[in-house]
Amino acid sequence: MEQEQQQPEQQQEQGNQQQPPQRQREPRRPHQQQRQQQQRQQRIQQQPQGQQPQKQEQQKQPQKQRQQDQHRSGGRNRTYFFSDAHLGIGTPEQDRQKERRLIEFLDFVKRDAEQVYIVGDLFDYWFEYRSVVPKGYYRLFTKLAELKERGIRLTYVVGNHDFWLKDYFQKEFGMEILRDPAVREIRGHRFLIHHGDGLVKSDRGYRILKRILRNRFNIWLFSLLHPDCSGAIARRSSRASRQYTGQRKYENSDMAAYASKKIRDENIEYVVMGHSHTPQFRRIGRGAYVNLGDWIESNTFAVFDGRRLELRNWRNR
Repeated sequence: MEQEQQQPEQQQEQGNQQQPPQRQREPRRPHQQQRQQQQRQQRIQQQPQGQQPQKQEQQKQPQKQRQQDQHRSGGRNRTYFFSDAHLGIGTPEQDRQKERRLIEFLDFVKRDAEQVYIVGDLFDYWFEYRSVVPKGYYRLFTKLAELKERGIRLTYVVGNHDFWLKDYFQKEFGMEILRDPAVREIRGHRFLIHHGDGLVKSDRGYRILKRILRNRFNIWLFSLLHPDCSGAIARRSSRASRQYTGQRKYENSDMAAYASKKIRDENIEYVVMGHSHTPQFRRIGRGAYVNLGDWIESNTFAVFDGRRLELRNWRNR
């Protein structure tokens, strides 16, 4: 009996010895579960925090892209026109001041310009040899290069003083060169862009001279002269041409009549010209004729914002 009693007591003791480990495991399980739950919650909480900057960056990227697109399209929606700077006339100081004004003007238009038209006679004389061009104006050229790098389109309409352009401006500044009047559509509106020379009906002498000077064989003959000699001849000719042009009264006659005919008969909305050095804005039917004046005295330019064309003075901008 004692043995039998001892056996259950031993079994009970053994059971008691086995139970404590079981009691120790049971309370650990909820703690482990709590820890696991806490760890999972921490991971869940940490995950959005880690992803939030990425989402912000992802949100910023399209916003930046939209701003860039707005800057390219909406921000740069203006077309500028100017003409007849005639760089190279006057005293050296007068020429430097004129160049500074042009650089300030180009620095101004680079903010919102989509395209810039130089409507002839930027220089009083320009003749390109194969490897020689007139010296000077590197500051202006630097500014033109800056505009091109910004994505602003540059178009040079040759005038009667700089029609001997070859490929220098095209290669160095990516300019489009127009040797003849051109019709362009700008934001859905039709423009005729013309330097304006050769439109006086009674001026047959100039039209004959224009054909002679633009003849390729005559240009080649002129290129055989040394640049110093050709420059001296061209400057004398330029002065005579300016004096002759200054005696003509264009605005009330043939240039305005030409613009009126183009607007009424050829579905042109705006005619933009220079050459006369007399700034003028004239409404003609549903369109307008604009003469850009010059940068010798008037310092005027035109700007088109997609809806209307305005003639402005640089000093009073």
